[in-house]
Amino acid sequence: MNELQSTIERAWEDRSLLSQTATQDAIRQVVQLLDLGQIRVAEPTGGEKWKVNEWVKKAVLMYFPIQQMETIEFGPFEFHDKIPLKTGFAALGVRVVPHALARYGSFIAKGAILMPSYTNIGAYVDEGTMVDTWATVGSCAQVGKNVHLSGGVGLGGVLEPVQAAPVIVEDGAFIGSRSILVEGCHIGKEAVIGANVCITGSSKIIDVTGPEPVEYKGYVPTRSVVIPGSYTKKFPAGDFQVPCALIIGKRKESTDLKTSLNDALRENAVAV
Repeated sequence: MNELQSTIERAWEDRSLLSQTATQDAIRQVVQLLDLGQIRVAEPTGGEKWKVNEWVKKAVLMYFPIQQMETIEFGPFEFHDKIPLKTGFAALGVRVVPHALARYGSFIAKGAILMPSYTNIGAYVDEGTMVDTWATVGSCAQVGKNVHLSGGVGLGGVLEPVQAAPVIVEDGAFIGSRSILVEGCHIGKEAVIGANVCITGSSKIIDVTGPEPVEYKGYVPTRSVVIPGSYTKKFPAGDFQVPCALIIGKRKESTDLKTSLNDALRENAVAV
C-alpha cells in the first residue's frame, strides 16, 4: 500500500506521469480497492475523530483524465460516461431497486438497500443502511451502519481541496426527508435530523435545550434531535433571519434504533 501511495503522490505532483502505464494501473487499482471497500477516502480513528486519506482522493481525481468516454448499455437504457456503473449486487448481498444507480468506485456493504437513488464514486455505504427514493450519496461521502437516508436527502460530494473532510454520517443516524448535508459536515451516531435541515461545514448548529445556547459548527453531537431554525444577523441593510439548525433534545435510550422521525420529534414536543 505504501508503494501504491507513493506512485499516486508522484503523479499528483507531476501530471506528465499520467501517460505511463504503471501510473494508470496504480490509479485504477486504488479505485478498485475503493469499490471493494478495502480502502476508504476517510476512516474513523476512534471516538468521533476521522482521518482523511488525501492520497486516495488524489487517485479519484486523477482517474477521470485517464478514462475514456464510453457508451454504457443496460437493457433499454444508454449512458455515455468515463466511469462504469457498479455491478454484482446479488453477490454483495445488496438490494437495488430500479432505478437506483451506483458508480464504480463506490462501496455498498451487505444488507444495504438502494431505492431509486444515486451513489457516486468514492462513497462508502455501510451495512444495513437504507438509501431512500431520490436520495444522493455524493462523492466520497461516508455513511455508517443502519443509517436511514430518507427520500430526497442530499449528501454533498467533496473531492477538492484534497484535504477537505467528506460528509460523514455515523452509525444509526436518521436523516429526514429533503435534508441537505454538504461541505464536510459531520453527523454523530444515532442523531435524528429533521426534514429540510440544511447543514454545511460552517453552519451554526445551536443546542437550545439548556438555559444558554451552545453552538457547534458543522457537527451534530451523538443522539441529537435537530430541526431547522434561524437566527437574526445584522447586515448593512438591516437585520435579517439566517438559517441554522437547532438541537432540541436527545434521542431517548428507550427509543427503538429504527425510530421514525415523527416519533423522535414528538418526544421533544415538536408538532408534526
